Amino acid sequence: MKILIVNKFLYENGGSETYIFRLADYFRSIGHEVQFFGMEDERNIAGNEWNILTKNTDFHKKSLGTLLYPFKIIYSREARRKIKRVLELFKPDIVHLNNFNFQITPSIIYEIKKHRIPIFYTAHDFQLICPDHLLYQQSKGLTCEECIKSGFIRCVVNSCIHGSKFRSILGCFESTLYHFLKTYSLIDKVICPSEFLEKKFLGKPVFQGKTVMMHNFIQKTEKQKAVKKGNYVLYFGRFSKEKGITTLIDACKRLPEIPFVFAGGGPLEYLTNDIQNIKKAGFLRGDDLVKIISEALFSVFPSECNENCPFSVMESQMYGTPVIGANIGGIPELLGDGHTGLFFQPTNVDDLVDKISTLWNNKSMLEELTVNCLKTEFDTPDIYGQKLLQLYTQTINKV
Repeated sequence: MKILIVNKFLYENGGSETYIFRLADYFRSIGHEVQFFGMEDERNIAGNEWNILTKNTDFHKKSLGTLLYPFKIIYSREARRKIKRVLELFKPDIVHLNNFNFQITPSIIYEIKKHRIPIFYTAHDFQLICPDHLLYQQSKGLTCEECIKSGFIRCVVNSCIHGSKFRSILGCFESTLYHFLKTYSLIDKVICPSEFLEKKFLGKPVFQGKTVMMHNFIQKTEKQKAVKKGNYVLYFGRFSKEKGITTLIDACKRLPEIPFVFAGGGPLEYLTNDIQNIKKAGFLRGDDLVKIISEALFSVFPSECNENCPFSVMESQMYGTPVIGANIGGIPELLGDGHTGLFFQPTNVDDLVDKISTLWNNKSMLEELTVNCLKTEFDTPDIYGQKLLQLYTQTINKV
């Protein structure tokens, strides 16, 4: 089978890139052909054999070219022209879309359908139903479903996209246009990584009957096994408001006797400076990340936005580390309260302090949760990939 994977970033940038690269590795390992389409970037680790990619569009960089960005994020003639060439040269059986809005634009959907090729889309976030993709008002620090209930104009009213009225207008226009044109009805299957996300998508008639819920897979390095634990509580992820970093920092200040390790970085990293019981480990990957996760007594995932299917929660459990997770979005689907971790109410510092203290001081509970984590099973790339290939085949046969 020939599979064209579309994603705007073709380097390790986040969860969606981990997803596409691991899937491609598996498909190729069993004899399928895989090519990629996305943006040019010196960091790219994937592409296609004809080196046909769209020009890099950086909305944060100021130049004369940025004057055209309001038009480019709505419809990209370049992306449509270039993917047309890739489709003609590769002749894929399936095109699998991932993150494509703004930089690549939905314009490519029309070209793919013109070639009568089935389209799959994995919804890594809420982009197709929320212009800011998070179901979250960053300026107010609140979860939000106003665009689902009252229309995309709410994005403008609340200046949802980076707090900018202009960017929010563009996001609102893009979402309104493609829903009015029913462009997304041309997508054959929408892969939803959580039941929570699927329910939100099913609120839009255009997606009804097209969704399939499949939790994300996770790459296992070895058979799970117990390791010697360190004496710290771990946070690993982005240091930003929507990830709950300020709530966690407040909890750390109130628990000076407990050592915390923070791995990652982001715009609010400066808030961790001079807090005596927080040690910063920086960005970690590969074996270094596995080691710091597996040796933590437990981890904290304090997100305040509606997470979809966070790899961090899955990875922590897989390496035998219980999770204290915010009871929000798709997190409860991955984490068994009292089985592999504990829930707390998002933004509630008192509740978070209580749950951290409880798990830190109750060694028998911690040991039980750790054992349960080591027994937890998630789909691996090969299991997930086989499920996806079956869906591909079923869809191709219906065309």
